[in-house]
Amino acid sequence: MARDDNRGGRGGRRDRDENPEFADRLVAINRVSKTVKGGKRFGFAALVVVGDQRGRVGFGKGKAKEVPEAIRKGTEAAKRNMIRVPLRDGRTLHHDVNGRHGAGKVVMRTAPQGTGIIAGGPMRAVFEMLGVQDVVAKSNGSQNPYNMIRATLDGLQNQSSPRSVAQRRGKKVADILPKRDEAPEASAQVAEES
Repeated sequence: MARDDNRGGRGGRRDRDENPEFADRLVAINRVSKTVKGGKRFGFAALVVVGDQRGRVGFGKGKAKEVPEAIRKGTEAAKRNMIRVPLRDGRTLHHDVNGRHGAGKVVMRTAPQGTGIIAGGPMRAVFEMLGVQDVVAKSNGSQNPYNMIRATLDGLQNQSSPRSVAQRRGKKVADILPKRDEAPEASAQVAEES
C-alpha cells in the first residue's frame, strides 16, 4: 500500500506544481437540457476563467453530464485560449479602455494604488485571475456572463504598454510618457508669482 502511495506521490507533486502556475475561477454553471425521444437529457455547462495572476488570462466553457467534468473541460479550454495583457507596475492597466462583444459593453479605467478591484461579477473574476490589483470597471448593456467576459477580454486585448507604442513609432519610452517633473515645477512657479 505504501509503495502505491510513493508511486502516486510523484504524479501528485507534478499536479501541485501546475496549480500555482494557473489559478482558475468558476464564473457560472448552467443546467442545460436536450429533448430526445424518451424525454429530456440534462447536462451542465460551466464558464471558467483561468490566469497566472501575472498578466495572462483566458476563459473557456465546457459541457458535460456531470458538473466536475464540465468544469475540467472549461478549464482546459481556458488554458488553450489565454491572452497576455501588459500591466503597469504589475497592478493596474496602462490606460482607460472600452470593450465590446455583442450587447455587452464594458468600461475599464486605471486606478491609483489602494483602490482595489471595483468591478462586478464576471469582470471581477477576470481581473483577479489576471493579477490586476487596482481597477475601476463598469458593465453597460448585457448582463450575460459570457458576453461580459468576452467584452472585458476584448478591451484588455486593446491595452498597449508604452514600450510597445515606442517600438511601433520608433521612439524611446521616455519620449512617449508624459513628463512627471514638469507639472509640479509649473504649479510652484504660479504660486510664487501670486
